[in-house]
Amino acid sequence: MKIILIGSGGREHAIAWNINRSSRLEKLWIIPGNAGTALAGTNVENINPSDFESIGKFALDNRCDMVIVGPEAPLAEGIADYFAGDETLKNIPVIGPSREGARLESSKDFAKAFMMRHQIPTAAYATFHYGLINEAHDFLGTLKPPYVLKADGLAAGKGVVICRDIDQAKDTLQQMLVHSRFGAAGRKVVIEQYLDGVEMSVFVAFDGKSWKLLPEARDYKRVGEGDTGPNTGGMGSISPVPFATPELMKKVNERIIEPTVKGIISEQIDYKGFIFIGLMIVKGEPYVIEYNCRLGDPETEAIMPRLKTNMLDICEAIVLRKLDKLDIETDSRACASVMLVSGGYPGEFKKGLPISGLEKVTGSLVFHAGTKTESSTGQIVTNGGRVLAISSLAASLEEALAVSLQNADLISFEGKYYRRDIGK
Repeated sequence: MKIILIGSGGREHAIAWNINRSSRLEKLWIIPGNAGTALAGTNVENINPSDFESIGKFALDNRCDMVIVGPEAPLAEGIADYFAGDETLKNIPVIGPSREGARLESSKDFAKAFMMRHQIPTAAYATFHYGLINEAHDFLGTLKPPYVLKADGLAAGKGVVICRDIDQAKDTLQQMLVHSRFGAAGRKVVIEQYLDGVEMSVFVAFDGKSWKLLPEARDYKRVGEGDTGPNTGGMGSISPVPFATPELMKKVNERIIEPTVKGIISEQIDYKGFIFIGLMIVKGEPYVIEYNCRLGDPETEAIMPRLKTNMLDICEAIVLRKLDKLDIETDSRACASVMLVSGGYPGEFKKGLPISGLEKVTGSLVFHAGTKTESSTGQIVTNGGRVLAISSLAASLEEALAVSLQNADLISFEGKYYRRDIGK
């Protein structure tokens, strides 16, 4: 099979690494890719992931069999609709929902209303825009601190602010609605009741009628050890999750996954791809924090090493609507993935810094997130805030983390930083 994979992050490198192991793969192109994806396929750096016309032409010219979409932006912009609506492209399946389905991620307000319609457990909330700032202040007064403020739109995983008191909440609301802290994504703000618990991510493959569960994971969003500092796109992840007991997963299936897929079907939303469900477990009870319309990053870097069933087979079952016939096998070992980030991230950081020591890594998979290869020298350099994910499999989570940390020490670039407490 000839496959296009869209994206340039650690998630895409992990997916490319997995797909590349399939005996059925003839050719894999990554648009635009990074220094790591080039090891698993062919990067197409001159096409933008939002340039659907160029992607479509490339798919036709190269007789591609499938397009797998990694990041959220092309889905929110309607790449699945573009292919489905074009006579020459409609027979090339896209793994990812329609623009309407992607609203489960691209609009927090849409997602919360969907949960309410289908009685899916989630935090109490209200949505406000610039003209309702006084009403927003009144709503804050009905909640107890801390307060959760979310930009309605896509903000690269950084659009959630947890405020310790009402003055900080009002100031943050002013920054978002009046001073455009998150740009267009923050034109509307969802204010939520704070849920005090532990986070977990579940991933569902969905073909429009049936679904299968992938390995669960937990990511660590705060930049500092002990879950301190500002939110990031993710500082690392683990799989499996120690507290994901059969009893808890039964509740997740019955109260959250089943109502979600039934809701999508009943509302006739065109959705063939992956559903990421971010959960907060409060005193043993699961609540939905958010939906994403694709696999998570950095969770994919902990899931792919554990996935024995190839992603190509899963994606083909989605296309053929035969997920119910597919058995998804998972490695029983634990995976710990530690993210190496640029100094200053999630704030200002430098790019183009040389990376060394990659050849010293043993016993771990290195998934590239924000890297590129300098064309003139062949040197791999930093090209983003999150640079590399070091993922290790072992019999226990503690052993896996130890191997990842050992290898993280061997890699060098100016300003390198990582959390040593992933999984603890």
